[in-house]
Amino acid sequence: MTRHIGIVACSAEGAALCYKTICVEGARWLGSHAHPEISLHSLSLADYVDCLERGDWKGVGDIMLVSAQKLATIGADFLICPDNSIHPALAYVAPRSPLPWLHIVEVVAEEAARRGFRRLGLTGTRWLVENDLYPQKLAARGLECVRPSAAERDEIGRIIMDELVCSLFRPEAVAYFQQTIAGMKDRGCDAVILGCTEIPLIINDDNSPLPTLDSNRLLARAALRRAVQPQDVPA
Repeated sequence: MTRHIGIVACSAEGAALCYKTICVEGARWLGSHAHPEISLHSLSLADYVDCLERGDWKGVGDIMLVSAQKLATIGADFLICPDNSIHPALAYVAPRSPLPWLHIVEVVAEEAARRGFRRLGLTGTRWLVENDLYPQKLAARGLECVRPSAAERDEIGRIIMDELVCSLFRPEAVAYFQQTIAGMKDRGCDAVILGCTEIPLIINDDNSPLPTLDSNRLLARAALRRAVQPQDVPA
């Protein structure tokens, strides 16, 4: 028996990559073509964006809780959200949630510490990069966080929201991310967090100037580990 994974989806490309990773890599744990039971629920991305633009984290959390309730109703055992930008709302969501959550930022911080990184560049939407969630979670493990410049935040955010979430993958976007990451390397970073779950669709260890921490796949793998734990072992 495996645990039933509930995916609280936000953007389509990020959720699809998370779902695909669980399905494909599940075979390593469970045998050919096998993976745990997975359910995914998504409300409109536009609803999330409206709240994010207004800085309404309670509103973001309320949307997440709608998905959480529906996933609980159909039998999910725990929840994940493959979207970094809305994770600041999880502090509001978790005490009200019908199910436990894996926290994408905690998963990334754990992996960074395990691999011995010390100073991490952060990429993602401005809603994420300008929030203190990653710096705080990393600092708790003795890790530093380096954010992009204001101009870089604006352009990265534009690429994410106007291109990546719309399934547009352009060479110019790859080049801009590479330039930004190279600048982080010059500032002493030893790895970069792909803190938007669409970024791994264009940036990876093969084309990045720094080792990458792929938040999407790291969360999917953490969910797999929890799902295959024996049911009598606390998750």
